[in-house]
Amino acid sequence: MEKRSKDKPWKLKTPPGTSEYTMHVEEKDGKEVLVCTVGKTVLLYDIRCINDLHAMLKKHGDWMELGGADEQKPAKEGTVEAWGRSEKNPVKGWYGLKKGLRGRFGVYLPPLMEALGLAELTHEAKGNKMRVK
Repeated sequence: MEKRSKDKPWKLKTPPGTSEYTMHVEEKDGKEVLVCTVGKTVLLYDIRCINDLHAMLKKHGDWMELGGADEQKPAKEGTVEAWGRSEKNPVKGWYGLKKGLRGRFGVYLPPLMEALGLAELTHEAKGNKMRVK
């Protein structure tokens, strides 16, 4: 996987195309993390989420609803968001690393997966889905 630095981040848009944000790879506490910057808000995700999400989508074999939700809100079952915080995923919980800002996995990770050529997304106003490419 291509790893971009803070100086040359991926410039992405949310699936509906309504918000712009950037992502880059950085080392934090001796581990690589994905840094997602949305305006002045910075979210951190475990970098393993890219390969793990790709493997899960391959196994799933069909479209999956994104279901983005804040950490404080429950995620709809069967969505990418629910998987990104499930005890049944490979990290056995949250891929988001910053307490209070661990959600929105189903909003910010899918466009990166699409940019990396690993997934295909729908780009509707609501109810977007993704599948392995």
